[in-house]
Amino acid sequence: MKEIKDIIAENLIRLRQENNLTQTSLAEKLNYTDKSVSKWEHGDTTPPIEVLKKLADLYGVTLDYLVTENPDETYDKRYNVKSNKLNKLIITLLAVSLIWLVAIILHVYGLLFAHYNYWIFYIFAVPTSFIVLLIFNCIWGKRKFTFIIISILIWTILASIYIYFLSVNYSPWAIFLIGVPLQIAVILWAQLKLSNKR
Repeated sequence: MKEIKDIIAENLIRLRQENNLTQTSLAEKLNYTDKSVSKWEHGDTTPPIEVLKKLADLYGVTLDYLVTENPDETYDKRYNVKSNKLNKLIITLLAVSLIWLVAIILHVYGLLFAHYNYWIFYIFAVPTSFIVLLIFNCIWGKRKFTFIIISILIWTILASIYIYFLSVNYSPWAIFLIGVPLQIAVILWAQLKLSNKR
């Protein structure tokens, strides 16, 4: 592994050349001699921390960037990972929003053409949203979130059914008893150890 002064030297050379600066012009910007800049770039000495900060600000990078070996590759990987996670989140949220769009369209259709208030579609959009979240979590997410989503899904389905029956003047409170063994099953399932953990 390279020494830190050699890594800094390589990064300083590359950044100076990318910014079309000579050692002399850089030295003038920093109020140092071109010999000092040459020593930094040859790895003979390391610039003081104040100078490293000035260099980082001048080149628009961080101090961490200056002391990282092959920083462009490292930072590109970090950026791509963050960008990839953001894209997955956006795709998941778009899929969930599509469910709510369908619920709104059905509700509006009911109000305008069937002259009936289909508000119940909003109630059933909640567990449907969790089904979509579960699918995307199984594809991209972490195993531990699967069990949380399944638990919420169970209880939102039961609550949706309960609310539907309440709307027709029937109170099936006992439906929540179904959730108890299902929740216990989810908790036990979550305790299973897998050889391929995410």
